[in-house]
Amino acid sequence: MQLVYVTAFPIRAVMARYLGEITWETEVWVADAPSHLIQFNGERFLGPYNNHSH
Repeated sequence: MQLVYVTAFPIRAVMARYLGEITWETEVWVADAPSHLIQFNGERFLGPYNNHSH
């Protein structure tokens, strides 16, 4: 099974409080901008990494 982790927040102000805790190479979605995703570093966007890429 391959997973993509997405962290969700209701508004950007709440996301800002947790920026230091969001894991790199994950995606973030904020409900006040529902058509956008924020990628936290990494070379893949909304795709799982295979075991050999890290």
